[in-house]
Amino acid sequence: MRIPAWTPELKPQPQDMVDAILARRGGSLLNLDKALLWSEPVARGWNVYLKNVRTGLPTSRKLCELGICTVALLTGATYEYHHHAPDFLTAGGTQAELDALNRAVKGDACQTISDAALGEVERLVVQYAAQITVKVKVDDALFKQISQHFDTTGVVELTTAIATYNMVARFLTALQITPEGEERH
Repeated sequence: MRIPAWTPELKPQPQDMVDAILARRGGSLLNLDKALLWSEPVARGWNVYLKNVRTGLPTSRKLCELGICTVALLTGATYEYHHHAPDFLTAGGTQAELDALNRAVKGDACQTISDAALGEVERLVVQYAAQITVKVKVDDALFKQISQHFDTTGVVELTTAIATYNMVARFLTALQITPEGEERH
């Protein structure tokens, strides 16, 4: 990590906030948290917002995680992929789908994807996430296809998950935050 890992000795933070982050994380801080905790407003807001995006959306968790994994691979955010690929599998995704995603991002994932390991909706989600991440703008034809598979709430929530994890990826890569147990080379 390009910055020191936060500790209470280096920068005291309100215990209620640290406890809320620990509760969301199952009792231990991740490397990402140890960067965020340098700023109370950022850490507090991030914890609430990302909790809602990660676990509070009724839209398909599997498809949101697929979009997040697409962002991670396209931006080189290995930390993000390290944490979200298992969540994709837990949400009902398969290793074959992750393998197909890896192949898609090595090509041009912004274009039509034809890998049979991904279903029609999964291919559209990968393409949608790729266009948001790489092009920023989404082609009208792709948006129309996405809208045929998701109601308005689903479109908003899927887009939010993808856009949010673009923010996360940029934070992770700028500060070179590595997965827990891995040292930066």
